[in-house]
Amino acid sequence: MDLSWMAWTWETAAFFATIALLLIGMTLWEVVSPGSTPRRGLLGLDTTRGDRLFISLLGSAFIHLAWLGLVGPDLWWALGLSIIYAIGVFRWV
Repeated sequence: MDLSWMAWTWETAAFFATIALLLIGMTLWEVVSPGSTPRRGLLGLDTTRGDRLFISLLGSAFIHLAWLGLVGPDLWWALGLSIIYAIGVFRWV
C-alpha cells in the first residue's frame, strides 16, 4: 500500500493514535458503565458521552485551525486550550 501522499511524521501518528485511544477508551467506559439517559447541559442539548466527545474533538479542531491562522505553528498552547475546552464540554455541556 503506497502511503507516500501523506506526511507521516511522529506528530501525525500520535494524532491518529490519540483519536483511536479515545474511541477505544469511550467504548470500554460504555461497556463497563453504560451511560444513563442523555443529560441536558448548558447549551440546552441532550447529549451522551459520545456526543460530548465529538463536540470536544470538533471544537479542538477549530481551536487549532484558529491558532494556526492567528498565531502561528507553535501549537502547544492550542493543545492546552483544547484540553481545557474538552474538560468544560464534558463538565457542562
